[in-house]
Amino acid sequence: MMPIAMITGIVFHQYMDGLAFLTPYLIAMMLLITYCNISIKSIRFSRLHIILLAIQICASVLIYFLLLPVNHILAQAAMVCVFAPTATSAPVITGMLGGNVESLTAYSLLSNMAVVVVAPLMFAMVGEVEASSFTDSLWVVFQRVFVLLFVPLIGAILLKKLLPRVHYEIQKRKSISFYLWSIALTIITGKTVQFIIDQEDPKFIVEISIAVVSFIICISQFLTGRAIGRRYDNTIAGGQGLGQKNTVLAIWMAQTFLNPISSIGPGAYVLWQNIVNSYQVWRKRKQL
Repeated sequence: MMPIAMITGIVFHQYMDGLAFLTPYLIAMMLLITYCNISIKSIRFSRLHIILLAIQICASVLIYFLLLPVNHILAQAAMVCVFAPTATSAPVITGMLGGNVESLTAYSLLSNMAVVVVAPLMFAMVGEVEASSFTDSLWVVFQRVFVLLFVPLIGAILLKKLLPRVHYEIQKRKSISFYLWSIALTIITGKTVQFIIDQEDPKFIVEISIAVVSFIICISQFLTGRAIGRRYDNTIAGGQGLGQKNTVLAIWMAQTFLNPISSIGPGAYVLWQNIVNSYQVWRKRKQL
C-alpha cells in the first residue's frame, strides 16, 4: 500500500496542493484512533524511555548544527528525521517481531507528547515560520502542534468517559487509521514533488544528499535503539521506538515550519524504514 500511495502522489502531484489542508486533520484522526486503543492506566515509563527520548531530542539538535555548515536544508531534513516521534503503527510491528508492545506503546505516547513541548522552541529557532518575532513564531508553532498532537489524546480520554459506546466503536475500527495514513502519504508526497518542481534554482545534489543522509539516519536509529534496548532486555521495542518514525507527521512539520525541500528527508525515510521493517518481519518468520 505504501508504494501505491507514494506513486499516486507523484503522478497526481499537481492536484495535491488543493488537498493539503486535509493533512493535519488526517493526522489528528489517526492519533485519536491510536489513543482510543491505549489504556492510559497501563502506561508505565522506564529508564529506557528517558534515554530514547533524550536521544530523539538532543541528537536532532546536534545533527542540525553538524550539517548546518554544509547546507541548511540538509541540516533541517536530518534534524526532522531524528526529531520525529515514534510511529503510531510501531506497536504493531513490535508485536509481529515478538517485542514488548506495552513498553513501545508507552514510549510512543511519551515521544509524541515531547514533540508538543519541544517543537515550538526548536522550529521557532531554526525553522522558517512566518512571524514578526521569535515569541510570535513560538506561539504559531505551539498552537498548531498542540492542537494536532495533544487534542486527540484529550479527545480519546473524554470519549471513554462520556461516550464509551463511541469509544468502543472507534476501537473496533482501528484499521481505518491505515487508510487515513495512505491518503495523507499520497497528499504530502504530491506536495513534496511539487515543491521540487517549483524550485527556481534546482540543486539536485542537495536533494540526493538528503535522501542518502536520511538512509544513514534511519539505519543508525534502528541500530542504536536496539543496542540501548538490549541493555534493558527490550531490544525490539528500543529499535522500533527510536527507528520507526511517524513520517507523515515529520513531512507535515517539514513542509509547515521548515524549508519545504527538507521534507524529502522524512519522505525518503518512509521508504528506508519500510525496507528495514520488511526485512525484520521476513527474518522473524524465517526463524519461526
